[in-house]
Amino acid sequence: MLHCSIPRGRDHVSQGKQMRIVMFAAAVLLAWNGALASDPQLEGESLRKAISGKTVSLETPMGGLPISYRPDGTMQGRAGALATYTGAARDSGRWWIVADQLCQRWNNWLGGSSYCFRLRQQGASVHWTRSDGVSGMATIAGQ
Repeated sequence: MLHCSIPRGRDHVSQGKQMRIVMFAAAVLLAWNGALASDPQLEGESLRKAISGKTVSLETPMGGLPISYRPDGTMQGRAGALATYTGAARDSGRWWIVADQLCQRWNNWLGGSSYCFRLRQQGASVHWTRSDGVSGMATIAGQ
């Protein structure tokens, strides 16, 4: 006759606990990933409505950098404490929407180059990613 025994010692309990911890961690990661995926990317007309006539304040370690986006496609920014970085206390430029991205070109800041941004709503904040990979957070006033 063949006898078989199921281990009931400490190793069996530890393996069971480890499995529960791994399963719990996997469930948390899946839920977190799902929450990120559910944050809507602002696109097309919803992007235009979110920006046009509003002031977007980019969050930086040195304070906010407010940018006013006018409905006529012009924008104006105030650098405040960031003026030494931007090169000027104020600047203006143009903004437009193309391929579900907010594009803009300052007259002086950033060397007058054009950049496009993808915006993703995250609660009361917006996560932005610039076409060159730089990213950060912002808030939109006047929503």
